[in-house]
Amino acid sequence: MATSSPYPTHPGVPVGGGLRHAHWWRRRWVRYGALITLLALSGLVILALVREQTGTEGFLVGLGLAVLPVPLLIAAFRWLDRVDPGPWRNLLFAFAWGACAAALIAIIANSFATRWIATATADPASADTLGATVIAPVVEESAKAAAVLLLFLFRRRDFTGIVDGVVLAGVTATGFAFTENILYLGTAFGTDQLTGGSGIASVTAATFFVRIVMSPFAHPLFTVLTGIGFGLAALAGQRQYLRRVLLPLSGLLLAMGMHAFWNGSATFGDYGFLAVYGGFMVPTFGLLTWLAIWTRQRELRTVREELPAYVVAGWLSPAEPFALGSMHARRVARQYAGRHLGKASARTVAQYEAYATSLAFLRHQGRRGRARADFAAREGELLRELWNRREVARPALEYAARITAPPVPVAAPYWPMQGWAAPAHGPAAAPHPGHHPHPGHQAHPGHQAHHPHPGQHAHPGQHPYPTYPSYPAQPAYNPYRP
Repeated sequence: MATSSPYPTHPGVPVGGGLRHAHWWRRRWVRYGALITLLALSGLVILALVREQTGTEGFLVGLGLAVLPVPLLIAAFRWLDRVDPGPWRNLLFAFAWGACAAALIAIIANSFATRWIATATADPASADTLGATVIAPVVEESAKAAAVLLLFLFRRRDFTGIVDGVVLAGVTATGFAFTENILYLGTAFGTDQLTGGSGIASVTAATFFVRIVMSPFAHPLFTVLTGIGFGLAALAGQRQYLRRVLLPLSGLLLAMGMHAFWNGSATFGDYGFLAVYGGFMVPTFGLLTWLAIWTRQRELRTVREELPAYVVAGWLSPAEPFALGSMHARRVARQYAGRHLGKASARTVAQYEAYATSLAFLRHQGRRGRARADFAAREGELLRELWNRREVARPALEYAARITAPPVPVAAPYWPMQGWAAPAHGPAAAPHPGHHPHPGHQAHPGHQAHHPHPGQHAHPGQHPYPTYPSYPAQPAYNPYRP
């Protein structure tokens, strides 16, 4: 006996099938356990190495100072990722990899390479310079890029474009800079303890000013170039193998080159550091910031352009593409649901927004001929997630669309001059304050326009979903006010 589905049929929605039993080493908990163990061991080793070089007191001072820019950088990257937010577990992995695994690789490899060069050349001074300008950029950027590569390979669904690459690379570099700053600030504090330095003239104060105040964005800025390369590779088609390989490698090489230029600025004379900082680092930071924000706005435009196809198919209401393509409207929808139904409903609306955005990006890739083999299954999965949350999210999004809609210009009515005959039908009746005719509908003379209540569609019978009774009736308002 066939059972009816609670949502409309769609060619991309699988209707059956079971899960195959995977081998024990392929199970998720085994992979997660191995990864967590690896990162935990790396963290313990790096903790011991840093504490050995700085001492306990220096380690605590360095830790307290190095943590200051971390929340600001994480918040900035999280804001950039608000259009299509990735899972928190990806960000936690990226930060932990940068702070533990990448930092451990860098410390061991840089120390070994510097000692080997010093032994081979019998010139420790040149070995330190060569290690800082050549060895360190190659080792550190490669170690940080490994996290982005792993996420690109094993979390491909969450890696959809440039913004994802920028965010994951930036968070990885933030973790790496956090551990490196502990080492540098703790070592500077130990130097001050030996030499008696204190106040603004101390080595600790100078190190804090350069690394925390002036250039907290340095490491994220380098690694973001690698992330952009992976983001462009994510946009490439499945058969564009050369592009998918060359773009990440090009981004990695650019990151290494910029890192080497920054590390070598100290060898350019007394004002070499300031010249590189003001003439190169700051403009590059501004350019990449503009690129990231422009890409974020482009993602919103993609949402507005791709989702109307699902309106025609009956999956979305006509107001949703506009609301989902505006960060302001999204926030209004979450606040509206949270204010009337609680925090759980606000989270449901946020999930609905995230799934709808992923659906728009998926369709955009398919329309451009870059769809993956699992396109139909992924589309069906996203549509099911939207359908299961529609009763909570749809009224809130429709309300947000009306509140945030741009004002509609209205031409002044034609009033005949004195002595002219008025039209036979008389002047059109002005709408009552608080009401506005439906877009595209011309009000008949004497007919008062009516605006639908949230959850009620303007055309009876067109909206296939019931009204949402939990939302209280709203007072009359002009839905097109700015």
